[in-house]
Amino acid sequence: MLKEERFDYILKKLQTDQKVLQTELSSDLQVSEDTVRRDLEVLAQSGQLIKVRGGAIPHSPNPYSFKERSRYHEDDKKDIARKALSFLKNGQTILMDGGTTTLTLVTLFPPTLHITVITNSVPIVAQLIEHPTVEVVFTGGLIGKNSRTAGGMDTIRMLQKVRADICFLGICSIHPDAGVTGLDLNEADVKSVMVQSSNKAIALATSDKMGTAEPYKVCNITELDTIVTDKPDLSLFKPYINLGIEVL
Repeated sequence: MLKEERFDYILKKLQTDQKVLQTELSSDLQVSEDTVRRDLEVLAQSGQLIKVRGGAIPHSPNPYSFKERSRYHEDDKKDIARKALSFLKNGQTILMDGGTTTLTLVTLFPPTLHITVITNSVPIVAQLIEHPTVEVVFTGGLIGKNSRTAGGMDTIRMLQKVRADICFLGICSIHPDAGVTGLDLNEADVKSVMVQSSNKAIALATSDKMGTAEPYKVCNITELDTIVTDKPDLSLFKPYINLGIEVL
């Protein structure tokens, strides 16, 4: 089988199964595991998959910029946000990152909600300025025009002073082995500190993010307490439930 044919088979199987294993590919393609390992390395370097120990998993399906992401899965994000509202109680201090799903959650805040929101998201700050009873704390820092979030050491130092009740994370990619990952190193660093600075970490993730990975680590999967999603299908979420993570 030609190299290009092997590549095509690997990518089609990845799309169908959401993962590929070197041992299985070696048998299917009738080539050595060393050949499969090299094939996966080439595909990883060209950005077509994420290579992990023993195989590969897909990239997140999300486009990169905030503006592009805000147009995708609008109804699913509203379903997730409605579920996430149940975690909010008066008097809490909440950390929120710059995800489009966390922004959707903010738009659903009831007018009588009395909480403090600490965020690095410019759109969330703009939304909450109009809320009558929510206190807003902006982290400050260098603002990325693509992400519309603040980042850098000033942001991180500010977040390290916080102990929040809940951290709501918008998710780029989530995988039972790779953990929570993202496309941007600076954003991943900020999200990581948010998780460390909260008593409870809740991931807001559409189901198409499950089983995917990106280059930059946010946290281990076991650092999440809850995953709130649009379609909590048992087969898709069983690995997370088995790890003791609540899935709603």
